[in-house]
Amino acid sequence: MKYSYNLDKKDIVFAGATELNASFKDLAAVCDFIRYKKVNTAIAMLDSVIKGGTPIEYRKFSKGMGSRRELHGRKGRYPSKAAMLVKKVVQNAYANANNKGYLPDDMYVVHASANQGAINRRYPPKGVRTVMRGGYGYATMRRSDLVFAKVEIGLSSDYSSKSRRFSRIFNAVKMQESRHAVKPAGKQVPPAKKAAPQKKKPLEAPRPATKEAEKAVAGKESTKESKENVEH
Repeated sequence: MKYSYNLDKKDIVFAGATELNASFKDLAAVCDFIRYKKVNTAIAMLDSVIKGGTPIEYRKFSKGMGSRRELHGRKGRYPSKAAMLVKKVVQNAYANANNKGYLPDDMYVVHASANQGAINRRYPPKGVRTVMRGGYGYATMRRSDLVFAKVEIGLSSDYSSKSRRFSRIFNAVKMQESRHAVKPAGKQVPPAKKAAPQKKKPLEAPRPATKEAEKAVAGKESTKESKENVEH
């Protein structure tokens, strides 16, 4: 089987399936759902979709589709049939990696794609090639074609050279983990002491700017004192 993966194929384990009697649009949404996940995580997510517990977001081909509360208002669906087919391909890739000597539990889904395959055309019977001519030919003309699909899955533990987008995502996750990592208990820096709050000085009356103003203020204070003495 010729795979559509066009980057470095070294250390990648592939598995695929062709002529699947399923919608390639549903299969593409399921592949987007498990891409860049660990193998065991991807299988667990597909099991949840098959049981109807987790919806899958449809970024394309979502015209007339309802929104889901679990997806925060985005459009989605529960494609259990497509999830079962993709799960079989992931399990085949897991088995291939195990047979080749890899550690499949430490591998990631670096490639997941679904494409349209062969098309079986459905033609009306001979003599009834025009709509509404010949009586029973109208129902035959309305039938859609039978479209098959194919799925490709690729697993690898070396994410750096296999997918540029996956390497960026993985590096961002590593940076977040390093920021929230616990510091070693060898060297503990004591917390800095908080400075004591400074006491506010009492407000003083503003001093007069000129000597004449000082004399006037002093004269008023002396007159007040003399009046108080007279009263007493």
